[in-house]
Amino acid sequence: MNGVSLLFQRECPCGSAAGYDACCGRLHRGQAAVSAVELMRSRYSAFVVGDTDYLFRTWHPRTRPADVAIDPQVRWTGLTILGSGEDWVEFEAHHTHDGHADVLHELSRFERRGGRWTYVDGTLTPTTGDRS
Repeated sequence: MNGVSLLFQRECPCGSAAGYDACCGRLHRGQAAVSAVELMRSRYSAFVVGDTDYLFRTWHPRTRPADVAIDPQVRWTGLTILGSGEDWVEFEAHHTHDGHADVLHELSRFERRGGRWTYVDGTLTPTTGDRS
């Protein structure tokens, strides 16, 4: 069995308890997210699996960078949704970098464009110290 097959069979990184293929994998392959929360979860999973093309495609053209890169030293370890509305999601994305645990806390804004949800921008809330 190859690595791609294993990816499709494992639990989705977004924490939904569904399999990756049935959850965020279908969005990474082109299906539209039905809500801002679903898009945010799929973008988190894209960081986990290294899908920079998906991150670029789902970033609003008005605010996206010219290139999307993923830091190979960061290992994403969990996602917690703190709250959401129609066009916003507040979350914590847990990760390690150089062996130190940390949390990215963001309030993200989303917008529907051409019938699809896109990530517009986010406001980071600073965290302090190692949370391991």
